Amino acid sequence: MLKVRNLYASVGAKEILKGVNLTIPDGEIHALMGPNGSGKSTLSHVLVGNPLYTVTSGEVVFNNKNLLEMKPENRSHEGLFMSFQHPVEIPGVRLSHFLRAALDAKRKYWGQEPLTTSEFLKLMKEKRQLVELNPSLTRRSVNEGFSGGEKKRNEIFQMAMLEPKLAILDETDSGLDVDALRIVADGFKTLRTKNMSAIVITHYQKMLEYLRPDVVHVMLDGKIVCMGGPSLADRIEKNGFDWIREHVG
Repeated sequence: MLKVRNLYASVGAKEILKGVNLTIPDGEIHALMGPNGSGKSTLSHVLVGNPLYTVTSGEVVFNNKNLLEMKPENRSHEGLFMSFQHPVEIPGVRLSHFLRAALDAKRKYWGQEPLTTSEFLKLMKEKRQLVELNPSLTRRSVNEGFSGGEKKRNEIFQMAMLEPKLAILDETDSGLDVDALRIVADGFKTLRTKNMSAIVITHYQKMLEYLRPDVVHVMLDGKIVCMGGPSLADRIEKNGFDWIREHVG
């Protein structure tokens, strides 16, 4: 479970998060919507420990542990995963080697032995098929020369390999055509367990139609100002955010 209480955060001298409160129980999908600049991506970066963002007040508890006291890599080992809106390229680092190192580090953190080569290759093949990722991409540098859709598939593939407890999908649907969106959404749904939860940051109703979130939150001016069911996303699709802004004053 994730609990965010009265969270304030800034970039340099600019305050962006202004008292965020959010609770996500295990196994639930929560959508986070809001206009550009409302603080959605800032919240995700703060949760994963991006050093460019400074938490000035508040607390975050993840599975009964103080998330804000953890190093970024330990947040990942504890089960936090973020799929980026614009996945970066890592020239010279083969995707399979990158994933092997990440998986070995997580297993070491929990006192487990590394997978054997045959175990790793079997796992990689199984997870790759979930998102229909071209096998040749695992032999190339991370995201180098990948199309937009391949980068997004790769993000979900990495999530499948690491099996997080909380996945943050930061506009993973951005730039995807309908077929690629379906593949990514179906891959994510296949990975879901009763203990895995997710924050889905999106501007698009189509992604939410595929994932069917349990709760929809709306963020304005650095705060979560309202929440509801999937029907809230439907209304936002039709009417935008101005009516919410007027309602909350």
